[in-house]
Amino acid sequence: MDSIVQPAATEQASSSRNRLLLTVYTAAIFVSALLLFSVQPLFTKMVLPRLGGSPAVWSVAMVFFQSLLLAGYAYAHLLMQARNRIIPVAVHLVLLIAAFATLPLGIASAYGEPPASGYAFWLLGLFVVSIGLPFFALAANNPLLQAWFVRTGHPAGHDPYFLYASSNIGSFLALLSYPFLLEPMFTLHAQNRFWTAGYGLLILLIGACGVLLLRSPKLAVADARTEDVNAPAPSLVTRLRWIFLAAVPSGLLIAVTAHISTDVAAAPLLWVLPLSLYLLTWVVVFQSRPLLPHKWMLMLQPVAIAGVVFLLAFGGEQNLLLTLGGHQLCFFVIAMACHGELARTRPAAKYLTGFYVALSFGGMVGGLFAGLVAPFTFSWIAEYPILIALAALCRPSANERLAGIVKWYWLALAALAVALIAPSTTTGNLSTWFEDHRVWVAGSVGVLAALLTLALNAGRWKIFATVALALALIRIYPADEGRVTTVRSFFGVHKIVETPGGYFHVLMHGTTIHGAERFRNNDGTPVTGRPEPITYYHKDGGIGQAVTAIRERKGAPLKVAAIGVGSGTLACAAERGEDWKFFEIDQSMVDAARDPKNFRYISSCLPDLKPVIGDARLTFAKEPDGAYDLIIVDAYSSDAIPIHLATEEAMKIYKDKLAPHGAVVMHVSNRHLDLETVVVGIADANDLKSWVFNEDSGRDSDYIFSTDVVISAREEEDVGKLAASKSWEQTEADDRVRVWTDDYSNILGALYRRLRDGE
Repeated sequence: MDSIVQPAATEQASSSRNRLLLTVYTAAIFVSALLLFSVQPLFTKMVLPRLGGSPAVWSVAMVFFQSLLLAGYAYAHLLMQARNRIIPVAVHLVLLIAAFATLPLGIASAYGEPPASGYAFWLLGLFVVSIGLPFFALAANNPLLQAWFVRTGHPAGHDPYFLYASSNIGSFLALLSYPFLLEPMFTLHAQNRFWTAGYGLLILLIGACGVLLLRSPKLAVADARTEDVNAPAPSLVTRLRWIFLAAVPSGLLIAVTAHISTDVAAAPLLWVLPLSLYLLTWVVVFQSRPLLPHKWMLMLQPVAIAGVVFLLAFGGEQNLLLTLGGHQLCFFVIAMACHGELARTRPAAKYLTGFYVALSFGGMVGGLFAGLVAPFTFSWIAEYPILIALAALCRPSANERLAGIVKWYWLALAALAVALIAPSTTTGNLSTWFEDHRVWVAGSVGVLAALLTLALNAGRWKIFATVALALALIRIYPADEGRVTTVRSFFGVHKIVETPGGYFHVLMHGTTIHGAERFRNNDGTPVTGRPEPITYYHKDGGIGQAVTAIRERKGAPLKVAAIGVGSGTLACAAERGEDWKFFEIDQSMVDAARDPKNFRYISSCLPDLKPVIGDARLTFAKEPDGAYDLIIVDAYSSDAIPIHLATEEAMKIYKDKLAPHGAVVMHVSNRHLDLETVVVGIADANDLKSWVFNEDSGRDSDYIFSTDVVISAREEEDVGKLAASKSWEQTEADDRVRVWTDDYSNILGALYRRLRDGE
């Protein structure tokens, strides 16, 4: 009887131990992932004010995170070479405790103002010094804990990749919860406290994992399975293939994020959406039975690539749903195909840590290309189409159908390329037709690539070449009418467009016009004399009316501070004897605006203008208090707002710099966000009254646009005649909208209010 009971009791104890092992290890990996991917938006948001709220900050941050991920994976790989189980447990716990001693998160005190150039490398150094150690420790957890789990003897230890899916579920939830839960509900300070407490909990969980590992049988079955079985080592070609398959979607992640965030806001809401989809692909492909089978994704991948071709050709930035949804849906399918190939070719558990090192190395390579190399190499956003074309090479090798027909494809493609590209070298009706129908010309070639795949199962190099031709046609036949010059810096790509006939020069950042100047009259004769301010700055617009009203109220020359140079239009709003001082973060923008070949505002109206270079929150704060009659805040990256210039603390700085009867004018025109409510709220928090102007100019055809402007002052008489104007409405702060501060902002709320109001 005892001999029967004893095996049953042993089996029950073993089952309980296995459940405990699985629970503790899953919890540790899940919490680690939550911390790892919540720290990215949290700390990046803390850093944003140092560099003008530029979306490029997120791109550089992703390079840092991917590089530290590689370092963490390599550390885990080396640590698990030790035969003694105590060594990896002890070393890693010491590392975690040392990292915990550096918390809570904060910007290193040694880092002051950014340099005049080399922002990306300065920012990388800031990340390393400020959060390098805790992030490095977190980065190692996923492969390290999986390797420990293998050695515990758990029955599922022979294939521990399901824990990678659990890790990415935690990452996915962390990213989604940030913009929809943490950011709207909690301040940065509160988020930091929660994160520090979570790190402490993680140390306890990993300590428990270590104890369970050390208490496991020394000669566990899993040890034999993972170390003694003669599983063939992955070849060099296979490892290089893993790196490539990881690099392409990693680079695409940064490229897609930059593409969509440039035109809305440099904020976690838009950063985490593509990153969440990226992580979701890892969750799906490493399931034992993926919800979306890999063969489906391989069929849809060329369709998604063709979709990106259409989106890039069409533009669609005026349509927020198309911009956010279309590009991200296509990105998801492409990433699923790439990561599905990685899951399909994953090695035996014996080579688990090496596999993760290859994945993280590929992720770093893709991030470096899109986040650091491309901005210094290309004058336009070339990395996005390049990576889209390379995605075709991520497909597995194929047995082509109808080989007799397919073998002539290269010759046919060359003939098609000549026929489509040749008209661009000439002028006339044919070239004009191609420019007018660029969407369908490029899109049709993109569809051809998809048909090649679905109908003929064509090889990946043929698909790559076809996609490359489609994307080249978009560049050859640009959407912009007239001659285009591009200027690229850390803060984005600016386009200076000379319209057909040379009538206007237009400054664009992303898809948003930031200024324009008329160079020829309607009869074709050159414009001479002092340029007339147009676009948002014409004399009848909100900014023009505000300048005139403050000038008339004072009855003497003004002293004005203008944050943001743009095309230099406001230089010609100055009158003789007035003192106008400009503040600008992007030196390349100043250089472009000063060149009379581009714009003549500065050279004609303020030729001695020397803008203060640097982030305005840092540079303008050094100005003497009570110095300015008027402060104009007009700093944007495309249609994205630098949030740190629209907070209660920022408005306090503006107020402190105002003369006794001065006023602050903030340009808040935006396609996607309701910023009037935000500015009125931060002004009210500083005991300032506000008036809102949002009158339609009715003259958009002449590059004279309607504008949304808020002017704030201490008293009604400080804004002069604007207080009685029908075009200006005195507006009270909305008690339902929480005031934005350096510690709190809510992009989702601003987006919702704009959509709700039908703007």
